[in-house]
Amino acid sequence: MITLDGTNGITTPMPGTVSEHVTSPTGFKNRLINGRMRIAQRGTSATITAGTAVPTISTGYPCVDRWFVYSVGGNPTAAQVTGAGPDQNQLQITGAASVTQIGVGQRIEQNNSYDLNGSTCTLSVDLSNSLLTTVTWTASYANTIDTFGTIGTPTKTQIATGTFTVTSTLTNYNVQIAIPSAATTGIEILFTVGAQTSGTWVIDDVQLEKSPYPTSYDYRDYGRELIMCQRYHLMFGGNLLGTSWCLVGLFNSTSVGVLSCSLPVVLRTVPTVITYGSALLTSATVSSTVTIMTLTGYSKHSITFTLTGTGTPYTVNHPALAAFTNDIQLAAEIA
Repeated sequence: MITLDGTNGITTPMPGTVSEHVTSPTGFKNRLINGRMRIAQRGTSATITAGTAVPTISTGYPCVDRWFVYSVGGNPTAAQVTGAGPDQNQLQITGAASVTQIGVGQRIEQNNSYDLNGSTCTLSVDLSNSLLTTVTWTASYANTIDTFGTIGTPTKTQIATGTFTVTSTLTNYNVQIAIPSAATTGIEILFTVGAQTSGTWVIDDVQLEKSPYPTSYDYRDYGRELIMCQRYHLMFGGNLLGTSWCLVGLFNSTSVGVLSCSLPVVLRTVPTVITYGSALLTSATVSSTVTIMTLTGYSKHSITFTLTGTGTPYTVNHPALAAFTNDIQLAAEIA
């Protein structure tokens, strides 16, 4: 027997039931990406600065990919931590003084959620909290395609909301959500808690599926999940061999080089350059520190930057080489 309870639906499909054996023929049953919190390109932990002017294309995503985190009143910590059993990783929020609210959410772009309109979906999640006993879930859709606004200034319409009564033991919960026919512009799933002034809140195995009942978690291999995350946030380059890596191009002035490279994935939209670390702009005879790096060209498979250096003038139309010691980070998140 499967219990479908929209408030406290503690549910694990029983062996032999229909829900245990339902699988997706397309391999994308779960419309949420990185629901097992395995990918963390930006880093494994970060302090959340209180504020509601997030998320944007470039801010509000502290550690695990695709999941934004915000807080009100205090500065908690978000971290990718080691899980238990079959779950390699989990997202853990550690409370802090003065916190009055914390939210964790993901925005699903129109291309991956359009067909959900007019259907019944099931939201499943593993939750625990060592301090609080209530986690609120909210589903919304964007008022315009893939544009949800910030927490403080939203541009979205609520679909449904409810609560899960949780304990300090990690437990699976689920709820059925009727998606309206108007929800063709992207869907947001948001989990919130109140005054998490201490203790830990753990989230894992989050799944949104087109089904009136919960089924097993849609496991995807690490490489595929990474590529799906890179569509929204791409880190490339780096010094994996202990040395610098390079972009190549030409100088179009005595101080500026135009350099390009290929991209491993097609980004969701024209990205924003977040960081590039330290870099040297070099010709055959001159080398100087990069002071400005600007994205000036983007196609599905390549990107072009202009880099400004200091020091002795370069020669126009001579080859340019930019040597980086860190990753370049490009953000294309859903704002």
